[in-house]
Amino acid sequence: MMDLQTRKIEFVQEFLKIQSEELISQLENLLNRNKKGFDDENFFTAMSVEEFNNRIDRSEDDFKNGRHKTTSQLLEKYK
Repeated sequence: MMDLQTRKIEFVQEFLKIQSEELISQLENLLNRNKKGFDDENFFTAMSVEEFNNRIDRSEDDFKNGRHKTTSQLLEKYK
């Protein structure tokens, strides 16, 4: 398994190869959404057990009701 620094470098190298402005925008939005309220110290304690279980329940309900994308669909979207 790679260390965090190596993973970051590889991510940046791949990021620099991206030619799609739409994909860059999506990655920027993802980064901005995840930065809000996130820090390394409280990442694993930010969600209560109840919140975690609720998220699992919603995810299972979404899957059961067809509100999901397959891996193939996601890969096709980001080609």
